[in-house]
Amino acid sequence: MSSADIALETDVEEGSGKKSKKGLLFGLIGALLLGGGGFYATYAGLIGGQAAPEAEAAEPKTEVQELPPVSFVELDPLVVSLGPNARNRHLRFRASLEIEPDYEEDVIKLKPRVLDVLNAYLRAVDTAMLEDPHSLVKLRAQMLRRIQLVAGEGRVRNLLILEFVLN
Repeated sequence: MSSADIALETDVEEGSGKKSKKGLLFGLIGALLLGGGGFYATYAGLIGGQAAPEAEAAEPKTEVQELPPVSFVELDPLVVSLGPNARNRHLRFRASLEIEPDYEEDVIKLKPRVLDVLNAYLRAVDTAMLEDPHSLVKLRAQMLRRIQLVAGEGRVRNLLILEFVLN
């Protein structure tokens, strides 16, 4: 290679290192303008947002159905000590029963039996099942079935778990 070829290559390399940054600057400004315009159009409701007031008035209003009569009986909180092999020491449990309003007094009278059934069941459950967050649905179903057996069929609709804390 001759010295003229080497000088020519260095000139080409130096020229490529000093590229203009105008294209990058225009691209950045364009992106900011388009992003800001899109935000404004969405925020102002011009794009895919709220319907026009005339369209809302034209829609027929649906009737809201009245809720069925329901009563709730809150159970006393339970603290269940877990076995010595468990990672946690205690389970703090609080629940409420959804009941038929006609049987509210009957269920209130049976609260001690309900608490006894829940306490016995929670003590008997394997600690691995208590610690698994996905097993809460199974636990709830099991507890509800036991409560329904104690209270009698048709009195308790549901068991609402308000607190289930392992500590």
